[in-house]
Amino acid sequence: MQAIILAAGMGKRLGDLTKDNTKCMVKVNGVTLIERLLNQLDLLNLHKIVMVVGYKAEELKSYISSLNVQTPIEFVENKVYDQTNNIYSLYLAKQQLIADDTLLFESDLIVEDSVIRKLVDNPYPDLALVAKFESWMDGTVVTLDDDNNILRFIPTKSFKFEEIPSYYKTVNIYKFSKEFSANLYVPFLEAYCAALGKNEYYEQVLRVITLLDKPGIKALPLQDEHWYEIDDVQDLDIAESIFSANNNALKKISSRFGGYWRYPNILDYCYLVNPYFPNERLMAEIKANFDRLLCEYPSGLRVNNLLASKDFGVSQDYICVGNGAAELIKSVTEWMKGKVGVIRPTFEEYPNRLREEDLVVYRVQNADYHYSAQDIIDFYSDKDIQNLILINPDNPSGNYIAHKDVLMLCDWCEQKGIFFIVDESFVDFSEEGATLLRNDILEKYAHLAVVKSISKSYGVPGLRLGILASGNRELIRWICKDVAIWNINSFAEFYLQIYGKYQKDYEQACEDFKRERSRFAKALSEVPYLRVIPTQANYFLCEVTDKYTPEVLAAILLKHYNILIKDCSSKTDGKPYIRLAVRNTDDNNTLINALKEL
Repeated sequence: MQAIILAAGMGKRLGDLTKDNTKCMVKVNGVTLIERLLNQLDLLNLHKIVMVVGYKAEELKSYISSLNVQTPIEFVENKVYDQTNNIYSLYLAKQQLIADDTLLFESDLIVEDSVIRKLVDNPYPDLALVAKFESWMDGTVVTLDDDNNILRFIPTKSFKFEEIPSYYKTVNIYKFSKEFSANLYVPFLEAYCAALGKNEYYEQVLRVITLLDKPGIKALPLQDEHWYEIDDVQDLDIAESIFSANNNALKKISSRFGGYWRYPNILDYCYLVNPYFPNERLMAEIKANFDRLLCEYPSGLRVNNLLASKDFGVSQDYICVGNGAAELIKSVTEWMKGKVGVIRPTFEEYPNRLREEDLVVYRVQNADYHYSAQDIIDFYSDKDIQNLILINPDNPSGNYIAHKDVLMLCDWCEQKGIFFIVDESFVDFSEEGATLLRNDILEKYAHLAVVKSISKSYGVPGLRLGILASGNRELIRWICKDVAIWNINSFAEFYLQIYGKYQKDYEQACEDFKRERSRFAKALSEVPYLRVIPTQANYFLCEVTDKYTPEVLAAILLKHYNILIKDCSSKTDGKPYIRLAVRNTDDNNTLINALKEL
């Protein structure tokens, strides 16, 4: 068996990275694509490796000669690489193609070793590696029958998004037997080039072959194996996170702070949203209005504040909508003056917006990181603070202060002249579910501001919605002036407009969530190396008591189970804690099974 690698292209979409190098010389985590692939092929005891080169051919050949590759390498040069496509590169290697069984690769791919091994070890002689189509993919798409025969290649003009569940993307790695190449592929390759020219893709030849009664080639679907095609700098960034060594994959993926839909197999236990809302009907209503919402401007801030006041039952004069709670946190922390009381461990978005020298930190010392309203009063009673921030329930501990005790804190802050921010983004998950978003409360406490993220309990983080409410009209006017007039998009506005129809569904979703949280807590408590801390939020803080460090546990879960969890040791002064979101029953069972296997 031999390998043929197509490496003639210029890789223009990678910009400066390919100005002086070929595409396959781009580095992923310090190793070039071609070095990685040649080292993988070197383990297969191949007769030879054939490389079709073009752009920067001499530089590429010189670089490859410097590598410690034992398998003989033969070069074929495409001198018109800038006028042709990969069909012509393969055409130039047609004599080599018919000389032996062949593994065919494009040089802009990065794959784990098991991908190539899966292809080589499969006894069927003629195979195309494919993967379930995902939104980030581009290129050749096929459909399969139950026996993995390729039914058809889907041209771009025939691509239908509603049929995506049936689509597979070709990975651009193939295995051709000598007989398949000589009797089918090469004759059709020659005819195709003669009829339609050299500026096409070699997969078009396979498309024609699949129309025969007995095409010979089958698909071999990948499962959870890692691979990525690198066409631009965004692809490179993602590939570096997927193929990082040791714990670097965890660090690089976590540092993205979202966008995990680009990693479709990951179960995300870091981000904290309601698994039971929005329901299918609400989603369908948004989809039905998608075209109009995409193509038309949203309303200005005044109208959207009116919608929020309707949804949350407070006066329009007391509320401001934000592009996520983060936008409002930025504004309100800029408005604050003087020293700020902060309870740690906590949600760091607030202290990160403040100067370290302005923070007066109450660091909770007990192992559960639980504290009461009286604890806060006792700690700050002799401290010089002008502001106090309370996350309730707190993150990551899930600590909850009952509504009557939060009102006691409001009274204390009012007497002291302390500006009091209460972030109740997770309060709807609490058993009590009591909110400060009431006109009578906002009017009574002039020093109170209430922040609520709509991402969390409402399950719509992609909309970027949050609110801030206060009876302090000067504060609300300041924030409304500070944010942009069109600070939320039409989809977010439409959600605010229609939410009232689904309020009872939302309330039911919160009840469903609480039942699942209780079941999940019991299951987690059966994991022998975890101590589960009681919570009133949609996450559990767990102490890792044995067997693993949080970092190692998180890295193992990501690498072997595609489960992403939060290592909280940086929040807990190095103590071994992790945070686990509460998802739906099936997902939670998957996590529990993984933890028990470990």
